[in-house]
Amino acid sequence: MRTLILLRHAKSAWPAGTADTRRPLAARGRRDAPAVGRWLRAHIPAIDQVVHSPALRAVQTWDLAAAQLATAPPACSDERLYGASAACLLAVIQEFAPEISTALLVGHNPGLEDFLTLLTGATESLKTSSLAVITLPGSWADAAPGAGRLENLTTPRG
Repeated sequence: MRTLILLRHAKSAWPAGTADTRRPLAARGRRDAPAVGRWLRAHIPAIDQVVHSPALRAVQTWDLAAAQLATAPPACSDERLYGASAACLLAVIQEFAPEISTALLVGHNPGLEDFLTLLTGATESLKTSSLAVITLPGSWADAAPGAGRLENLTTPRG
C-alpha cells in the first residue's frame, strides 16, 4: 500500500504587479502552514518524498510546514505541478521510485481537487492548507483512476 498526501498551498497574497508564480503567502497562510506541519507530525509516521510546485506560495507553504517535522523529507520542485491537470499529476506520481512508500504533493486548484476525484471518486473541496490523505494499492507505476481511497481530509489552521 502506498500513501499519497495532497496539500493545497496556504493562503496567498495578491500584490499588485506580481506575477502569479511569485505571489507570496498572506499573513493567514504564514500562520496556517506551520499548523499543516504539526498535523503531519502527529498523523503521518514518515514522508519519503515531497514534490512541490515552483510557485513561491507552494514553496513557502512547504518550508513552513517542514520546519514543524522532526525530520524534513527530501523535497524537490517540479514545473509540472504549476497549473497541472489531474492527468499530469497522475503521470508525476507514476514516476515515483518503488522504494517511496509515502509521498506528498504541494500544488494548486483546480488540479488537486480534480486529481483527488480521479484517484478516489470523491468530490471534495480542497481549501487553502487542506490535506487529503489517499492510500493506493500496488506500485506507483500502477496508480490509476479510481484505484485510491480517501483516508483523511483536513484543513489545519494556525
